[in-house]
Order: sequence, then structure tokens, then C-alpha cells
Amino acid sequence: MDSSATTTLFPLHRTKTLHLVRHAQGVHNVEGEKDFSAYKSEEFFDAQLTPLGWEQVDNLHKHVHECGLDKKVELVIVSPLLRTLQTAVGSFGPEGYADGTDVTPLMVANAGNSNCSAISNLNTPPFVAVELCREQLGVHPCDRRRSISEYRTMFPAIDFSLIEDEEDVLWQADVRESREAVAARGMKFINWLWTRKEKEIAVVTHRAFLRQTLGELGDDCHPTVQKEIRNPFANCELRSVVITDNGA
Repeated sequence: MDSSATTTLFPLHRTKTLHLVRHAQGVHNVEGEKDFSAYKSEEFFDAQLTPLGWEQVDNLHKHVHECGLDKKVELVIVSPLLRTLQTAVGSFGPEGYADGTDVTPLMVANAGNSNCSAISNLNTPPFVAVELCREQLGVHPCDRRRSISEYRTMFPAIDFSLIEDEEDVLWQADVRESREAVAARGMKFINWLWTRKEKEIAVVTHRAFLRQTLGELGDDCHPTVQKEIRNPFANCELRSVVITDNGA
């Protein structure tokens, strides 16, 4: 055995498995990668997925079902922005897009100009929107959300009850949230996860949020592990991690 290796033991009941997903390609990503200043354009307010983004979602959906992850996930947590909501329902929704008879759909047809059919809510885990896992806030209109009423119309079966404010009171036009603040919000989110009874949870969120949260969460890891978990997520990339409660 490698003497430099570190082995840690935790009781299984003190762990949770998180399946972390960054949203698929949004229209803001296409222009922002060409010119970063495009992220400040109102044209990309609450950006929707591109056609390529929907292809990425379809590929992840196939993977989720082929590997049996759809049978393991007990809860899907999603950031309340259009691109993450679209990614979540497309990736973790049931096989096929047709809505089930007399079942409230996860997503109505053409939600957010998606040109997609309605996505059923049959045999799926609960979907819950949580503001703590939103993208880095401020300045970029793509990170400003719509009213909760608008989202409820497009995504009827998603639970938005944990969001207190109808309108977006967190985003500011002239102040960009610091990386430190994102990390602190991420740790608050992780601490909130421990209050949930579910043991295996999917989280559909954003690149900066994931990078800052995982960086903070893995601060005491070996440098090689830190490098791995801090590597930026690609669009629609899924990584599974185990978090542990090592308190008294």
C-alpha cells in the first residue's frame, strides 16, 4: 500500500451522494465566449438553451437512464433560471417527451422558446427550485431571473415554494457578487442539504457556483484532489461526489 495515500472511514449514514450538473449551452455562452462583454447584454436576460444545448441535454438524459441514475436519484434541486430549469427537466425527466394523461408536466411545450414538446412528470423524483445555488449574482443580465409566476407557468410540476420573493431581489445591475460571497453561499447551500432526508440528490446549477463551492468544500483535500474538483465544469457535464458529515 502506498504510504503516502490517505484513507478515511465514515459511516454510510453520515454521507450523501451529489450528482452535480452544470447547465447545457445557453445562448449567452455562445456570444460570451467570443466576447466576454456580451455577458452584460440585456439581449441575454435569463438566457435559454441553444439547439446544441438541447442536444447536450438529450445525451445526458440517455446517460442518466442507461446507467440507472434515474432510479437512484431521490430529489432534483435546480437553480431558478431558465437554462438550468430546462437542463434539469430534460436530463432527469422520464423517457420520452410526451406528457402523461392527467399529469402536470415538468415543462410545457415550447417553454422558453425551446421548440420542445412537453416533458412528463410521470415516475420522476421531486424537482425543487432553490435560490442558494444560483449563478454568481449581478451585472450580467443572463443571471437575472424572471418572476416565479412565469416559471410556474412554464414548469408546472417544479416546486418553487422555497423561494420567498416573486421578483428577483438578489441580482444588482451594478454590483457583481464576489467569489468569496459565492463560496459562502455555496457552503450555506451544502449545510441546507444536510437538513434534507434524501441521500442521493441531483443538483443542476452553474459553473462559477460549482467552482467556488467545491473549492471551499475541498479546501482540506490533498492538492491533487483539489485540482480535480476545482476544474471548471463544461456545459452539461455531470460529476458525482460524496459529501460527509464528520462532526461530533
